[in-house]
Amino acid sequence: MALLDAQYLARLEDYFASGDLQFDFDNADEEKRGEILDFLEKLMDLADQADALATKLIFRDQLEAMLGENTQK
Repeated sequence: MALLDAQYLARLEDYFASGDLQFDFDNADEEKRGEILDFLEKLMDLADQADALATKLIFRDQLEAMLGENTQK
């Protein structure tokens, strides 16, 4: 699996949007429900990391310029 797999993300998006994840959760035993919740928690943690990294990558030059200006004063 490629690390940047847009098709997998699209499948996840479809799985969530279709209601299939909700159906699977509603019809799962407690162990499977725990696995689903653990997966979602990990996904949310990764989303937080992705958001922070994207912000850093997008605004890196602007931040460096601002920091450079502040240190020159």
